[in-house]
Amino acid sequence: MTHSTDSNNYFARLNAINVNERVEKKGGFSYLSWPYAVAQLRLADPTATWEVRRFDGLPYLATEAGVFVEVAVTVHGVTLSQIHPVLDGRNRPLLAPSAFDINTSLQRCLVKAIALHGLGLYIYAGEDLPQPVGAEAANDPMHPPPQTERPSLASNRPPVRRDDGRERINKTQQAQIHKLAIEVGVSLDRVLSYFGVAELGGIAANDFLRVIRSLEKRRQAA
Repeated sequence: MTHSTDSNNYFARLNAINVNERVEKKGGFSYLSWPYAVAQLRLADPTATWEVRRFDGLPYLATEAGVFVEVAVTVHGVTLSQIHPVLDGRNRPLLAPSAFDINTSLQRCLVKAIALHGLGLYIYAGEDLPQPVGAEAANDPMHPPPQTERPSLASNRPPVRRDDGRERINKTQQAQIHKLAIEVGVSLDRVLSYFGVAELGGIAANDFLRVIRSLEKRRQAA
């Protein structure tokens, strides 16, 4: 019964740990130190294990969109896995990563997989780590948000329509999102997954500015 109680409460205990002082900044993004994450994990569950998933014997999966790694972490018998793209120092996808790049991504992936069990999960809210200064600046009249509602972003051609009757972004807007995503190091798969569409042309027209603002915010943080 004691083990069951521990198992039920381990997420709450890990999630309650303040990791702010262990967060490291790099390239405009924040990361939780992996040695610290592993140490806290083993303190919470000495029997916790993690596994690097293999793809045809390799610790990474190479696709046209980029290279990905996956790590699974088991705590109190619960296994959760996380996929992470292999990125360069500016958090841009690498199509031909080095062994060092892959190892670095595996460490980041491990930390995120541990976060699924509670530790430092809050720092990934809103896609990244906590950025209180940025959040305050966004509401500061001395630091207004970027003006992204530029007429030049829209084409004279009407937006694409789907069977549901909702207007979709046009080709020019698709190209704008594609270009900006590459510049800030965000994979298109991530954008598509967030909006639940299979292609850029499936994004609703009224979500266009929302996408641009989000990507521009990434650029400012870099």
